[in-house]
Amino acid sequence: MKQAMVVIDVQQGLCEGEGQAWQFAQVIDRINLVSNKARKSGVPVIFVQHEGQSGYLSHGSREWQLADGLVNEAKDMRIRKTTPDAFLRTDLQQRLDALGVQELVIGGMHSEFCVDTTTRRALALGYPVILLEDAHTSAGNAALTAEQVIAHHNATLTNISSFGPRARTVCSRDMDFG
Repeated sequence: MKQAMVVIDVQQGLCEGEGQAWQFAQVIDRINLVSNKARKSGVPVIFVQHEGQSGYLSHGSREWQLADGLVNEAKDMRIRKTTPDAFLRTDLQQRLDALGVQELVIGGMHSEFCVDTTTRRALALGYPVILLEDAHTSAGNAALTAEQVIAHHNATLTNISSFGPRARTVCSRDMDFG
């Protein structure tokens, strides 16, 4: 089954300041580990970047840039998005179809927003998903710690069966392409 790795919103603005994502540096290291495996196996790597209309995460700003330490190469693809759904009003699905992709490997930020929404949309569009259980993160919120948010999404997304295709979790060190 042809795969693609989709790295969602690992941007500088989400890795600094008061609302920085929990253990972002470790998550970046894990994403780098998996994206390196993907490239070595000929699996395309796609970086999705959220952008606001003005101010925070505005296109081209320092905060909008891919996070410091995140490895990206010239052959990697980039997708700009303005909603939590990496498919909505983007050409992500067209690119995946052109590549013959049948399954997605997903990691990134934030678990409860863009990772969740994009995973659900991928399932609805017919793509099985491998969610990198230790390579997505959150800043947490008033009700849940970041660890609780991550655990909740690992459990919840893998229990959705109504779309047909399923999501499953794999630890980054155990992710194998092929």
